Amino acid sequence: MSKDFMKKPNEDYELQDEYDLSQMPIMPKGRYAPERRIGSNVIVLEPDLARAFPTDEAVNKALRLILQAARIPEKAGAS
Repeated sequence: MSKDFMKKPNEDYELQDEYDLSQMPIMPKGRYAPERRIGSNVIVLEPDLARAFPTDEAVNKALRLILQAARIPEKAGAS
């Protein structure tokens, strides 16, 4: 077999100088792509929140606490 036949696809590809990379859009891929998140329960946390809530369980617990606090009626006469 020839050496060219064994090449992997795009192995000899070179980025051309005329490409203006600043004009190319950045497209999210995989589970972070917006079209994959529509109608699902996958969310992406900002880095500071991801550090504060490192697991699914931590996020769920915090959200349940917020829901519980929102259901507590204010005391009459308190301002």
